[in-house]
Amino acid sequence: MRSNKIFELSNVNLFKQKLLSWVSGFREVVWLDSNAYPDKYRQYDAILAVEAFTAIKTDAVEAFDKLKEYQQTTSDWIFGYLSYDLKNDTENLKSKNYDGLDFPELYFFQPQKLFLLKGNQLEVQYLRVVDDEIDLDFSAINDIVIPEKTAQKHQKSTLIQSRLSKEEYLQKIENMLKHIHRGDIYEANFCQEFYAENVELEPLQIFNALNTISNPPFASFLKLENYHAMCASPERYIQKMGNKVVSQPIKGTAARHADPKIDVENAQNLTEDLKERSENIMIADLVRNDLSRTAKKGSVKVEELCEVYSFKQVHQLISTISAELQDDIAAVDVLESTFPMGSMTGAPKISAMKIIEDLEETKRGLYSGAIGYFTPAADFDFNVVIRSILYNSENKYASFSVGGAITAQSKPEKEYEECMVKARAMRQVLEENI
Repeated sequence: MRSNKIFELSNVNLFKQKLLSWVSGFREVVWLDSNAYPDKYRQYDAILAVEAFTAIKTDAVEAFDKLKEYQQTTSDWIFGYLSYDLKNDTENLKSKNYDGLDFPELYFFQPQKLFLLKGNQLEVQYLRVVDDEIDLDFSAINDIVIPEKTAQKHQKSTLIQSRLSKEEYLQKIENMLKHIHRGDIYEANFCQEFYAENVELEPLQIFNALNTISNPPFASFLKLENYHAMCASPERYIQKMGNKVVSQPIKGTAARHADPKIDVENAQNLTEDLKERSENIMIADLVRNDLSRTAKKGSVKVEELCEVYSFKQVHQLISTISAELQDDIAAVDVLESTFPMGSMTGAPKISAMKIIEDLEETKRGLYSGAIGYFTPAADFDFNVVIRSILYNSENKYASFSVGGAITAQSKPEKEYEECMVKARAMRQVLEENI
């Protein structure tokens, strides 16, 4: 049973900065921030969970069964991540590519301390409260002084390397297109890694810089032991509220432009681009099929198809698919039947994942996995881990990956250019903070 207390905040943005500064001393941290982006499905503006009371950490073997047991046993808030390579639990697949990050495949914890922010109201929930611990922590957070921002250093680091040369990337896309033309798949998401070795980073500093550049609706900062994720994701993987589930796959990208007229034209061109629309529609159909596994018959609906959403860096095409769950479906079963998300795999999903594994050079790990939470009522909300920097502070390895959907209409050179647009924010942040 959690003790809780409500506080009214006079300056929400300043308190958020102080709260995120306060977490630096904790071993387990998950911070989720909507950045006030309009989202009719959002339950909270920001959430902070810290200090594990209990935890589960495992490889892919029977991972979803273990997570289900943990979630049902705790019947409490739990926070953590699902790595992409849990595909090996849901299907007869393997991961054999190079892994510099070495994250566990799944890691969740039940937080001792929880902060739920909505509007200017903060709800604080603690397990095993000692005396006036909630009030004392709230005072300590308010007493934190946020230093004025200093000018960023602008010298560019040469430590960031690409796992693939441009020529190698273009050849990989040609190979992917051969699979498509043979009819092995219709679409697949192909990714490449950028990395830096033997680097010491300040993860919170990296996250704040990345979040400031991108301001996305599904930003997250994760620290579990020496595993860190600084995530500026614009994409929701899946949400469950009661018996309704919602998934919002992204497929289709266009760069923002400083000239408002050109920016509007870019967005309009994106909505009319047949290749970008076909990417999105194929994945929306895949998500429909995935949700139908646990949905009541006839309840799967496409609420939005190829709608343009605009973020600081890019315009995106997003579709929204919802469904009503069958009776007695466990929350974790919904995740297991839809994971990995269609936007990061392809269609048909299993064939696409096999080809992805064959052509990519790096194990994806947490990249193109999901970060999120379960509530005590077995509801959940998870993002898609894209536009993210991952860091293992023990082996001093930092990594970010970018990718895109390859279809029969794909032009390798254009796909490469799209990757570079997506990589811009992560590269900038790392170059300025290594």
